[in-house]
Amino acid sequence: MKSENAINKNPKSKFDPITLEILWRRMVSIVDEADASVARTAFSSLLRDAHDYTCMFTDSRGQELVQGTFCTPGQAGAMALGVKKIISAIPLEEYYPGDVFIVNDPWLLAGHLNDVCVISPIFYKERPIAFTACVFHHSDIGGRVSSDNREVYEEGLFIPPLKLYDKGDPNEAVLDLIRWNVRTPKEVIGDIRSQVAANHVCSQKIIEMMEDESLDHLDDLAEEIINRTENSMRAAIRKIPDGIYGYEGIIEGAGERKDINIKLTVTVKESDVMVDFADTSSQVDWGVNVVYNFTYAYVFMAFKSAFDPDIPINEGSIRSIKMTAPEATVVNCKFPCPVAARMQVGHFMTEMVFKALAKATPDNIITDSGGTPAQTNILYGKRHDGKTWHTMIIRGGGLGASSRMDGHHCAIFPANGANTPVEILESDTPLLVEARELVCDSGGPGRMRGGLGRRMVLRVPDDEYAPLPPVTIAVQAGRFQYPPQGIFGGRSGAKARFLHNSQAADPSGLTFCQPGDVVEFYSAGGGGYGDPLEREPEAVARDVMLEYVSVKRAREDYGVVINSENFQVDLAQTKKLRASKTVKKGD
Repeated sequence: MKSENAINKNPKSKFDPITLEILWRRMVSIVDEADASVARTAFSSLLRDAHDYTCMFTDSRGQELVQGTFCTPGQAGAMALGVKKIISAIPLEEYYPGDVFIVNDPWLLAGHLNDVCVISPIFYKERPIAFTACVFHHSDIGGRVSSDNREVYEEGLFIPPLKLYDKGDPNEAVLDLIRWNVRTPKEVIGDIRSQVAANHVCSQKIIEMMEDESLDHLDDLAEEIINRTENSMRAAIRKIPDGIYGYEGIIEGAGERKDINIKLTVTVKESDVMVDFADTSSQVDWGVNVVYNFTYAYVFMAFKSAFDPDIPINEGSIRSIKMTAPEATVVNCKFPCPVAARMQVGHFMTEMVFKALAKATPDNIITDSGGTPAQTNILYGKRHDGKTWHTMIIRGGGLGASSRMDGHHCAIFPANGANTPVEILESDTPLLVEARELVCDSGGPGRMRGGLGRRMVLRVPDDEYAPLPPVTIAVQAGRFQYPPQGIFGGRSGAKARFLHNSQAADPSGLTFCQPGDVVEFYSAGGGGYGDPLEREPEAVARDVMLEYVSVKRAREDYGVVINSENFQVDLAQTKKLRASKTVKKGD
């Protein structure tokens, strides 16, 4: 086997290592600057605060070169495949300075209509030398905002690749078409203009770099970075023992809908990986179907995040990972099936790859997470003055534990979004947040404990002098039936829950709330890793002191006896209790 240094050595390189590193870091900072511009210009809190968007740029052939440091893996991975197809479909000589394209085709890009992509060519010395693109999740794209739709036609406005700007002139017909198909046109158009601005920032900074470095084009630099990245990714994969690893899992249905069966086989041979989804459930008649690009994005994330997080993400990092999925299955669905809630299946791909590889590489994976899938809520209605409001929030759950550390609380994994602050939610909507708190005992017990889930309580105001019109809530989430599992003796975290006026509500359809109604969202806790009886008693005592674990569950799950007044461990009683639990477990 070649050493990593030998693999990465490139005697034909036109760039010395120092120059190459400087240029790479500069390009990353350029995309991050475009990313930061969104926080200053976006209208939607989903973008400004929850960061549900991704910026990137490609070489002249559409090969992904750099993506933002803080991005959403589903969008980023899907963009790497989709943007290349869009760019290659139009000859380079047919692009002009000032052109901007817009598209939200789920099968071409990131899997549902809400993810809108804006693409701009970067011109230098009168020819296109690269492209910059960004995908924003627009909380409102029209349609019926629910996961129980039967066709994509119900889910909102479908935009094929169109020119949003033609040689610098805005296409007002396209902008008007969007305005008349969404509930909050000011916010949606404002966010689209933010996308155009982000692309402009990236373009200008790339041109400045070209001038500073006296570069005529980016092709040689792109090829060097992509090839080195491919070599590094292959070196990481070589650390996985060759073999065929399988896993078959269930994703819960909703209401009377059947559970969904996911079957995958991971074949590792030297520096190549093949993931196959043969015998996975067929696509279904509600909106959890996943397009190929989105499935691939989270399969790729499993390998990238687990085996070498520091490798750059670009065209080179995806070349060694191939995937096959039968058409018309729930992980490679066909048009026009519904896809709005594709994360309810797609986000599970990362943990299922982890499970397939668990015995081969137990230290490189984490257990199931309560933030898988991302717990999202779309809320909309009208204010007292009749003005429409519409927002979306993302709620994290407990991160799964690993062999080395406990899971974080309220993590949005693998989607990598952020929790919306209470202050922002209350300023963007007329709703009141009555509680937002960690849920004691929700993390899965283990030698390493799963992260805690979270409870959030919302109230619809009922001012008797100016009652608020009804509020509609759409829930796109999971873990209501099957909790996040532990591994290697670790136990499951708590399930998710959704309550409307203290009664269990349907998370798959629409919930209509009247003034005075209260809804409660409980996100799931992460699974534990390893036998809970092997957890250090002092760590259990600290958990009890911080109210992560109750005194009762410390005794029942961990075999640790703790004085509730001073949080001290009774070592003698703990030793005796653990011995009895070990004997009972052996029997």
